[in-house]
Amino acid sequence: MADLAVRRQRALRHYGTPATTRVRLLCFHYAGGNAAMFRDWPDRLPADVATVAVQLPGRDTRLDEPPHVRMGPLVEELLDVLDPLLDEPFACYGHSMGARVALALAHALRARARPGPRALFVASSAAPALRSEVRGWDEPDEGLIAYLRDLGGTPPIVFERPDLLELFLPALRADLTAVATSGAPARPPLDVPLRAFAGADDGEASGERMAAWREETTGSFELEVVPGGHFFDQAGVARVLDVIAATLAGPR
Repeated sequence: MADLAVRRQRALRHYGTPATTRVRLLCFHYAGGNAAMFRDWPDRLPADVATVAVQLPGRDTRLDEPPHVRMGPLVEELLDVLDPLLDEPFACYGHSMGARVALALAHALRARARPGPRALFVASSAAPALRSEVRGWDEPDEGLIAYLRDLGGTPPIVFERPDLLELFLPALRADLTAVATSGAPARPPLDVPLRAFAGADDGEASGERMAAWREETTGSFELEVVPGGHFFDQAGVARVLDVIAATLAGPR
């Protein structure tokens, strides 16, 4: 495994170059995804909000590193990789699997008496308390591919190219396995503002299925249904960024 300095370089994508950073937004991608989904976010966020996207192992610049199949080791690695950033103000955004990763990270920080996020933003992920079944992770490749098709958002060329699927499926399966086997451990809720976003056309994580995220915090909670499916459309992403910007513009 690459040493810590190399892993940090590979794992963290600093999008945008703010002259002054007031708060960092740590972003966690969906299962099978990568950090590039956040590359345009600085264009819609306040100039003093630094967007730092996390690249999990098993893809893109970290293709030679085995992906995690358990949430515990994944979070332990994040604590190491993100350590230099965690004593300054930060918030977390997680999309689909990334929402569960961000939640697990926040709990791990609290358990270590470390500062937690100023706000937690979660999207396209059924609330942990529902203990929803994760599709595809323990099925043959055909079942995993069918799940991908149902979700939408994957470029059609991926399904037409066996070589692309061969690169893509191992990380996707590992990511889904980490979520499927993590369960919903009994623990006190966080004390942090939590904002949840559901795609209006998302059958996997509808507004109804995301409403129980309110159980994850004693702080304020808001749920917003935005345009699009599991991955939102342009208008949906724009609304998400507007809410993030407004939330992070509040009192320090």
